[in-house]
Amino acid sequence: MAQTDHVLLVEDDSGLRELLQEELEAEGYRVSACGDAEAGLLALENQQIDLLVSDLRLPGKNGLSLLPAARKADPPPAVLIITAFGSVQQAVESLKAGADDFLTKPLEMDHFLLTVTRLLENRRLRNEVRHYRSLLAVRQFNGILGQSPAMLQLFDQIRQIALADGPVLVQGESGTGKELVARALHEQSPRKDKPYMMVNCGGIPSELMESEFFGHAAGAFTGARSQRAGLFQQADGGTLLLDELGEMPLALQAKLLRALQDGRIRPVGSDHEIQVDVRVLAATNRNLTQAVSEGSFREDLFYRLETFGLQVPPLRARGEDVQLLAEFFLTRFNTRQQRAIKGFSDEALKALLSYSFPGNVRELQNAVERSATFCDSPLIEARHLPQRILEQPAAPADLTVDDSTAPVHTQLSAEANPEGMPSLESVQRRYIHQVLKATQGNKRKAADILGITRRTLYRWLT
Repeated sequence: MAQTDHVLLVEDDSGLRELLQEELEAEGYRVSACGDAEAGLLALENQQIDLLVSDLRLPGKNGLSLLPAARKADPPPAVLIITAFGSVQQAVESLKAGADDFLTKPLEMDHFLLTVTRLLENRRLRNEVRHYRSLLAVRQFNGILGQSPAMLQLFDQIRQIALADGPVLVQGESGTGKELVARALHEQSPRKDKPYMMVNCGGIPSELMESEFFGHAAGAFTGARSQRAGLFQQADGGTLLLDELGEMPLALQAKLLRALQDGRIRPVGSDHEIQVDVRVLAATNRNLTQAVSEGSFREDLFYRLETFGLQVPPLRARGEDVQLLAEFFLTRFNTRQQRAIKGFSDEALKALLSYSFPGNVRELQNAVERSATFCDSPLIEARHLPQRILEQPAAPADLTVDDSTAPVHTQLSAEANPEGMPSLESVQRRYIHQVLKATQGNKRKAADILGITRRTLYRWLT
């Protein structure tokens, strides 16, 4: 949205510079204006710019000298070159150097403003596609997004267990993504080109469950007019996921155990057994250890299934994955609904990061979709979030940070909290300010020293 887009205007003609600045600000843009390339370079290094509008001919260096600095920005701004000395050759040179468009003076103001709108919209779409691809390509494992230590450990376990052939018990709270883990196990296994079947044990009437699993012969029961292959036969050679396994009746659990032990099944109403080769994955959010002690789940089946056990971590144990997933869901919402929401405000992000998410990833996805649907501003604000996320204990207030250059470790006691130690956030903010002071406020150098992007630095400073 125009209200938050930052335009850098580099024009040596003071009259035209003031006119363009007034017109852009009237449209709701935030404008920084200067009269030469040196000032423009300084602004590109220390500010986040969405659009660079520069005259081609400037005192000293020309407007094209700004393009290398613009391309180094993360993300780079759109670039519009304007000049009174328009020619096809100059237009070609500007575009080859990296400019997005080229206008000649005298400017027709409506055309100029339409060009600005178009360039900013194109930039937003490019950045959105790049961000979406980076989320998918860099931070996902077989469709599972995550970069926290807990998820990286889970990915390693999946890779190892996928190469084995025994049953796997996937446990975790509701909404953590157990089905995605099961799918990843299949895709990483030697069976990936064979059938992958899934059944929800809680969604099948108990009287039909045996037939669903093992099939039936013609005439086995009323309505069984013909022979039917069950899920085990359909998944022969591949993988079968038994979701909500804890809902399976005890009588069927015994037959499942035999199928796991020797790979033989007997269709309902048949006198003959069938040999099948199926890897069984089981998923549940129930505490099966407790179910065994209560007598609602067979102990021998539990230990057979737990040959390989995977525990999917809840979202509250995944730290920075909350922001990663929230941005992914927002990008996907923007693409599907053709919206242009840029992200989350600091207050909204802080609320998301401090919420426990009892419904895990599924709850986060629903919360982002709801917030985006009702969002009426460039960013999702805290007021757009579901009320339950806002009704949580407030995080401790930031401690005051001064500009002292003394080493961080010598000042910990002065900032200590009631338990005797400072918060990680207060130490981080103090160190950032020390680096900025050491670099005399040069945010590009500070970001390089900190090992982060300038965008991340700006977010940490707000």
